[in-house]
Amino acid sequence: MIEEITYHNQLLAIIVSHHFNKTGIQFFTPDELSQQLAYMHHPRGKIIQPHVHNPVLREVIYTQEVLFIKTGKLRVDFYCDQQQYLESRILEAGDTILLITGGHGFEVLEEVEMIEVKQGPYVGDQDKTRFEGISVDNVKIPVPKV
Repeated sequence: MIEEITYHNQLLAIIVSHHFNKTGIQFFTPDELSQQLAYMHHPRGKIIQPHVHNPVLREVIYTQEVLFIKTGKLRVDFYCDQQQYLESRILEAGDTILLITGGHGFEVLEEVEMIEVKQGPYVGDQDKTRFEGISVDNVKIPVPKV
């Protein structure tokens, strides 16, 4: 239901399956990440106290992004910081992924609608380094652990 993709003790991504269901608030990220990801499931009538967020100076070194898959299927290919391919996962409607470190690429397997959330402002070509990805013949998708 929750899968952490790691490489040499480096957290690359967190995948939240659309099957995940737990009452209350569940944070998936450690406090030090610049992008926080949580799941919330509350009963009818639950009151979340009104609040404002205080100005707090934060330093963002690397862009982290969250993808919410609305429809379709998307293959996510994971790469280490040295741009070497590691493995892939398939995301489907309702799944969410937080891309934290390393590199990533995508192939749309079924027409996809998704929402992306990431830190800004976006600085164009300065924001990313593009590189050649793997061929479909080399894709590795591990068998899910039960």
